[in-house]
Amino acid sequence: MARGHQKLQSQQKNAKKQTEMKKAKGHDQKTAAKAALVFTWLVCRTQMPDPKTFKQHFESKHPKSPLPPELEGVEA
Repeated sequence: MARGHQKLQSQQKNAKKQTEMKKAKGHDQKTAAKAALVFTWLVCRTQMPDPKTFKQHFESKHPKSPLPPELEGVEA
């Protein structure tokens, strides 16, 4: 185990390495996935990434509700 000045230098070096790794990593998957959820269905407040998935959800979960106009031309 390192003691004194060597220990302090090792801690500083490790902290610098950790911050560089964090910067290089960029954004994480969670924030990227959240940004991809573009469509929001007002009935159940579900967010969908694309119109195809939105229409599939709509047809399976809300069959009695009328089809929204933005989903009329989309193929599921």
